[in-house]
Amino acid sequence: MQYDVQVVATSINRPDLVQRAGNYPAPKGDFEILGLEVSGTIAETGPEVTGWSVGDRVISLIGGGGYAKYAVAYASHLMHIPESVSFEEAACICESYITAFLNVFMIGDFQDGQTAILHGGGGGVNTAAIQLSKALTPNSKLIVTAHPSKMDRVRDLGADLVINYLENPDFTETVKEFTNKKGVDLVLDHVGAKYLGPNMKSLAYKGKLVSIGVISGIKAELNLALMMVKRQQIIGSVLRSRPVPEKAEIVAEFTRRALPKFADRTIVPIIEKAFSIDEVVAAHGMMEEDSHFGKIVLKIADA
Repeated sequence: MQYDVQVVATSINRPDLVQRAGNYPAPKGDFEILGLEVSGTIAETGPEVTGWSVGDRVISLIGGGGYAKYAVAYASHLMHIPESVSFEEAACICESYITAFLNVFMIGDFQDGQTAILHGGGGGVNTAAIQLSKALTPNSKLIVTAHPSKMDRVRDLGADLVINYLENPDFTETVKEFTNKKGVDLVLDHVGAKYLGPNMKSLAYKGKLVSIGVISGIKAELNLALMMVKRQQIIGSVLRSRPVPEKAEIVAEFTRRALPKFADRTIVPIIEKAFSIDEVVAAHGMMEEDSHFGKIVLKIADA
């Protein structure tokens, strides 16, 4: 069952840029309009609707259509916006925080007391992963790779070790020193080919590499023997193309475990800047420059 959502805000995500360039088409049946998440109010419900009412403040993952006045969302993908959270803050939650939650906790099975490497310090998924990890696994240790211009802010956000990826592109020895040669339990990576070798060398026995992007390329050599001996796992993951019921399960688990942390302000979405829909070119430019920290919001209408 689907609902019409009157959109107040959405956020800019890197797949928007890739889709705009013609390299990331919307899944079959979804709208070609950009935008993978929305915050707003329910504008219309079907005759068999239960549990939701016109005017409810909601957020949702969508397959496309966020850059529009109205968007269509599945009932099973809706979440109530906590009273303490603004529409602009809410617009940041679905794509980045659910992506981070899915891959760190549901797929990566990250546990309190473990250690993880999170690549891409300062980006939306990375900052979300740091915040979620500190909120849900407060005794975990986080190693974050970041551009030197973002290192201080990443450290202030809760990273235990921040690595300048320009000066230290092969971070293996630094990780070994930090973990007393044990290695890390989880790597969340969007870099791809360039980091495959260092990632695998940095993984502990039975560690997991969860790959969510390939910005440096798709082909690299892998030491299969090392992976087998250490019983390591490499797991590929995407969110947008998952079936509707599968996304519903993810949303339900996120609602149960993570959304209360937004309600009590343990987690506050980090907004670099909010643009109006008329400024969408400038918003995309900020994303392309990679100068932002956290999320870039696009305001569609007044609340």
